[in-house]
Amino acid sequence: MPSEHTEVQVRPGVEGDLDALTALYNHYVLETAITFDTAIFTPEERRPWLLSHPVDGPHRLMVATAPDTQEILGYSTSSPFRMKPAYATSVETTVYVAPDAGRRGVGTLLYKALFEALSGEDLHRAYAGIALPNEASARLHERFGFRHVGTYREVGRKFGRYWDVAWYEKPL
Repeated sequence: MPSEHTEVQVRPGVEGDLDALTALYNHYVLETAITFDTAIFTPEERRPWLLSHPVDGPHRLMVATAPDTQEILGYSTSSPFRMKPAYATSVETTVYVAPDAGRRGVGTLLYKALFEALSGEDLHRAYAGIALPNEASARLHERFGFRHVGTYREVGRKFGRYWDVAWYEKPL
């Protein structure tokens, strides 16, 4: 009997996903410190973000969907680490899973697909920042070969308090 997450489909994100991706991200903006954005976005405001992740190249967007409904269960991205040219072979990666899709292996499937897509790119390192506490994200990153390289203490303020961010890196 296959596990529940094996039926999840992962594919590159497309413009038709914009509304659902925006709604998913806005959940994390409003309800968590996982992102340090503090105001929700409209789909039009998120369009440049989506378009900055084409189906090829080092900056990708992978989307997980339910096989029966095509509902978006989560997404992963690789984005520029910093804007200066010498950072071009580094990316920052992230995963967002829908609140009702946790603990189903969706994050694992998304990262597997993302790193497979990136395997032929001229990339040297992937970095990930994890707002603390977030043991599930730390475990996911460690499973994919990331190692903790440092923590910025009280680097972000949201919901009236300061949050630490642990930084992880992975050779590509």
